[in-house]
Amino acid sequence: MTNSEHHVTAPEDRIGFGQKLAYGLGMLANNVQAAAVGAMGIILNLGLGMNPALVGILGSIPRFVDALTDPVMGYVSDNARTRFGRRRPFIFTGAILAGIMFIVMWQLYPGRSERFYFWLFMATSNLFFVAYTIYVTPLIALGYELTPDYHERTRLMGFSNFLGQFAWLAAPWFYRFTENKNLFENPVQGARTLAIIIGVFIAVFGVIPAIFTRERFAGGPPDREGLWSNVKKFFRGFYVTWKSGPFVLLCFATFLVFNGYMLGSTFTPYAMIYYVFGGNREMGGTLMGWFGTLSSICTFFIIMLTAWISTKIGKRRTFFIMISLSIVGFALKWFCYNTEKPYLLLVSAPFIACGIGSLFTVVGAMVADVCDLDELKTGERREGMYGAVYWWMVKLGMSVAMFVAGLLLNKTGFDVSLDKVGLPQAERTLFLLRAFDVGIPLITSAIAILLVMSYSITEKRAYEIRAELEKRRGKAT
Repeated sequence: MTNSEHHVTAPEDRIGFGQKLAYGLGMLANNVQAAAVGAMGIILNLGLGMNPALVGILGSIPRFVDALTDPVMGYVSDNARTRFGRRRPFIFTGAILAGIMFIVMWQLYPGRSERFYFWLFMATSNLFFVAYTIYVTPLIALGYELTPDYHERTRLMGFSNFLGQFAWLAAPWFYRFTENKNLFENPVQGARTLAIIIGVFIAVFGVIPAIFTRERFAGGPPDREGLWSNVKKFFRGFYVTWKSGPFVLLCFATFLVFNGYMLGSTFTPYAMIYYVFGGNREMGGTLMGWFGTLSSICTFFIIMLTAWISTKIGKRRTFFIMISLSIVGFALKWFCYNTEKPYLLLVSAPFIACGIGSLFTVVGAMVADVCDLDELKTGERREGMYGAVYWWMVKLGMSVAMFVAGLLLNKTGFDVSLDKVGLPQAERTLFLLRAFDVGIPLITSAIAILLVMSYSITEKRAYEIRAELEKRRGKAT
């Protein structure tokens, strides 16, 4: 990148440390919710003995509902006019509701039928995800609008993802915590206690951005339009959002990288417990914890590295480098599954972390640039809709991934009842667990790289767009 193409962030475009910290703590609360839901889902199978296909449905349908409500919440947040702003009232309310519902969701007690657990968890998890949408959709939109600067956006995403990464540092130990026989009679009791701790954390830290951040586009008169007019505007905005070519590329690339990783990682605990340790859950849970901890520690450095590299060579090139390194990690993982040297698996963790660690830092900043391009074309600031549609794709993918994971787990021939009689899983089962764990994210990440090759908003183009917008608003460039 030449000197003429590289810009220096103006002092007035910098986000103060207090603002960054407040927003970052909000993202930490967000990540705790996401990490806990994923890490604790295995308890439904190993703790309550539910069929993996039913567990997949329980993971799929609430996320599908979550995906459907995201664009609605994005539109509401974009068009809300209150004396507290467009985003902050929803962030405050949503954080408290999500914390309460997370606690309620996991208050499960042994002795009931599989059908009872299924419908109870289905109802409470849907309510949790509605509350989660109320919180996270305006929070993400707030991040897109905190600064107009190309590089400062990357720094903000890097800083907030750095703080948010502490959630993923703790999450690998959630299952091990619930299996602690010195504290709990069974993992289901452990899950009830852990849910209370997590729910309080979500509510306390989730309200911080609502209290301590400022909105750049919070003004305007209240919306007096009728219901039908708002419905038409919602669908028009949803349609226009999907017409943005650069945005669509980012959506599908994230869909592939993130949901490929999530689908593959569903099989990781099973491969560790049943292939590496022959069914020993405690030893498998310990390896799971160390693998996740090492991945999270590496991700802290990857986030900082991603933000720094991006300001030097651009966001698109940074994406290529980091996702390629994660592909190397998935390939290594296959060879590192070793029953004689279980902890050899840790060698692959730093490489795999490059993908998820960089994804939301660099792509989040790219989506913020797309919002400027959209204002240039439409005259509207629609961070809420863009953030909602972006995460709608991610969550729709998670819904599909959870459903498919349950089906694939059954296809492997995995049978949890074999634990009760001390029999091992079949060789074919153990092979497929590892094949799905490694192969799925490797393939989806490679496809994502091919897609992002067509992304067109360079640093030069981003600053041209900003100059045109400021000229239109009557500001000095």
